[in-house]
Amino acid sequence: MRFHLDMRWVPLLILFVAAGAAAQPPMPLSAVKTFMYQLQNLEDPDAVTALAKSDYDLLVVEPTATTNDNSSFDMKAMVDKLRAGKPGRIVLAYLDACEAESFRTYWKSDWKAPTRQSRGLPDFLLIPDPDGWSDDYPVAYWDARWQAIIATDADSQVNRLMRAGFDGVYLDWIDAWDDDTVRAQADRQGIDSAKAMTDFLLLIRKTARAVNPNALIVQQNAFTLIDADPRLVDAIDALGVEDTWFSGRSNAGWTSKSAGDVPNRDRDDSSTAARLRQYAKFQSAGKPVFTVDYCVNPINAAHVYAQATAHHLVPLVTRVSLDRMTTTPPPGR
Repeated sequence: MRFHLDMRWVPLLILFVAAGAAAQPPMPLSAVKTFMYQLQNLEDPDAVTALAKSDYDLLVVEPTATTNDNSSFDMKAMVDKLRAGKPGRIVLAYLDACEAESFRTYWKSDWKAPTRQSRGLPDFLLIPDPDGWSDDYPVAYWDARWQAIIATDADSQVNRLMRAGFDGVYLDWIDAWDDDTVRAQADRQGIDSAKAMTDFLLLIRKTARAVNPNALIVQQNAFTLIDADPRLVDAIDALGVEDTWFSGRSNAGWTSKSAGDVPNRDRDDSSTAARLRQYAKFQSAGKPVFTVDYCVNPINAAHVYAQATAHHLVPLVTRVSLDRMTTTPPPGR
């Protein structure tokens, strides 16, 4: 019998199919093979369109609306567009969880940035970013006032991001727990910096999952925290790491020769070999490990992809400015 479609039902059928595609849950983190990381220029609709049309399984993006210059930006529309571009794709929001950034909407007009000689106002602002990033200031992340901004307030950063529809958060500067100045301040206050960091991550997880029970928490760097507090494996879903093989210079533009290709020549716990041993601890705990290396030279990029794949990591090679999609995608992409 030949099927006959009543054309009156076509608009409803289209809506039904579209709704089904939109409702498709994100893929498991363990299924992710490729990802893209972009923090700049997402106020440009063309940049969002390019990401949406890409084939990456997971996207880590700047939410944009939490910055003073783009406070009216529609985060939800961006998330919907990025997810619709590839049903099942995971979309994570970048959040600098342990640094205050003076360009964010939470930064008050009466706040004062810290210097290398003195703390800022409020006094949970401890020092300028030790890696040279401008407008970024490590904080006393255990301070209830800072935790309110990030997690506990109804309009906190985490709550805003989760309400916008992100699948989770990608948390930067977790390595504050082991920064000399931050740890010294914690010691003066009788705070165990590792325990306090894990407690903070658990708080972020609880906050995010109150909005989305499946919210994902991905920690960037701080790969030795797992040794200092094994509870970490209960606080996060994956580890993201920078600079395993190559890094770039802070604030270097996309076309700068300093945007990557700085080889990892460390001989201590940050050496490539030591890092790989640490990553294996997360993998053994069932946590995927995503690597971000910064290269300009395609030969270096190819080396990273080959080595990362051999160690069962999920690699990305891009440039330190993170302002567009990489020109050195994984092989076959």
